[in-house]
Amino acid sequence: MSVIIALESPRQDGVIRLLNLSDAYAQSLYPPESNHLVDISTLEKPSVSFLVARNGSEIVGCCALVEAGDGTAEIKRMFVDPEARGLRVASRLMDRLEEIGRAKGLEAIRLETGIYQPEAISLYRKYGYIEIEPFGSYLLDPLSLFMEKRLTA
Repeated sequence: MSVIIALESPRQDGVIRLLNLSDAYAQSLYPPESNHLVDISTLEKPSVSFLVARNGSEIVGCCALVEAGDGTAEIKRMFVDPEARGLRVASRLMDRLEEIGRAKGLEAIRLETGIYQPEAISLYRKYGYIEIEPFGSYLLDPLSLFMEKRLTA
């Protein structure tokens, strides 16, 4: 089967299962004040493009592009089912996120990730994201890494 990425609603059982797995994973690595998770109602807002990755009919990954209203957007809730790792799901999600960002005319895509997630950091660096200072409402946190990729020259 090939992995298909599409804009879908976050409020479906397969996505909720992934969000719960993501929450448990983040909580196993970081204290509550260093977890910057958004809830499902936030993911349903019009300013959010929510992507679902499917392998056949099974939901195996998800992520959101949350527009900030200032020409930038933030990647939130990027997660791939551990059983689907190796299918390039995260790379396919990143490709689609950036495609959406460019289509929307965004200047940059930003993200916050944790320092104990080397696979995520490696993925973002591979896609050209560089470290920046905290943005938006984030505060400096020694457990957080803030990154950005400019989409326009």
